[in-house]
Amino acid sequence: MTASLDEIAYKMCADGKGLLAADESSSTIKKRFDAIGVESTFENRRDYREMLFRSDEAMRNYISGVILYDETIRQNAKDGTPLVKLIEAAGSIPGIKVDLGAKPQAGAPGETITEGLDGLGERFKEYYELGARFAKWRAVIDIGTHIPSYTSILANAQALARYAALAQAANIVPIVEPEVLMDGDHDIDRCYEVTEWVLKEVFQQLFYARIRLEGMVLKPNMVVPGKKSPKQVSVEEVAEKTIRCLKNCVPSAVPGIAFLSGGQSDEEATAHLDAMVRIGGYPWPMTFSYGRALQAAPQKAWSGKAENVAAGQAAFTHRARMNSLAALGQWSVEIEQKKAA
Repeated sequence: MTASLDEIAYKMCADGKGLLAADESSSTIKKRFDAIGVESTFENRRDYREMLFRSDEAMRNYISGVILYDETIRQNAKDGTPLVKLIEAAGSIPGIKVDLGAKPQAGAPGETITEGLDGLGERFKEYYELGARFAKWRAVIDIGTHIPSYTSILANAQALARYAALAQAANIVPIVEPEVLMDGDHDIDRCYEVTEWVLKEVFQQLFYARIRLEGMVLKPNMVVPGKKSPKQVSVEEVAEKTIRCLKNCVPSAVPGIAFLSGGQSDEEATAHLDAMVRIGGYPWPMTFSYGRALQAAPQKAWSGKAENVAAGQAAFTHRARMNSLAALGQWSVEIEQKKAA
């Protein structure tokens, strides 16, 4: 069992490949569709995701795995082919988001706890049968005047560890995602401080839960200032502080780190990843697990019209290629600007 977990985890972080986070909840994808004037129907969601999964060049060359939502892992393409089979046919690994979202945490005003542990073992058995070979659980940590509290960090770290144990017991690789949000007006040093605290607690709880580190993938935030901070910083500073923080917290046994984009623009997320890879000196492969930063451009190009599928696929392929280059430390603004080629 452990060999296959390890093998899948390493394949998820293969050189020059990353993860497509296509696991938006129904409410989140509705907001994205509203922004492009498309009604969020079952068929439109299917057609949009089918467009991505049939983007052959992107899926085969740049995407190692796709994180799905419960609706999507059960959906068939327009011709009746299960969407999971499209992903597998492209040589990519299907995965599944299993948490039920962040809810207000009792006893911790202004903070949240991620729910979804009840019945998760049984759900994992079904998801495995449906084709999922990895899973994702997101813990959300906000920064504010009096938060985060240890109460919230501990509860979320324990939930991540319990989820990871259930995943590995079902022969499914857990993506462990503790996200320190970039909302707020905090500076980069405050983000560093909180991210370090969160990661150290998460790995402590993973140890207590007897998680096999070689059979998991970490999906952390980058160390960045809050969006409202008057003190924004260079790409190089983000890269240096993120690597320093991770080296202080993440055991070398972890097979890979797949960053979330966390509200950064498409190009910012790509530039930060590229800068980190260029610095080097760390023990794990670094890659991407982006949602909006991979999908905003194809969503806009597609805009719900069948005649725009090719344009949507071209936009997706470009973003996937740019992030593949970043994961290899080979991206540049000049290459970015040749996208129409």
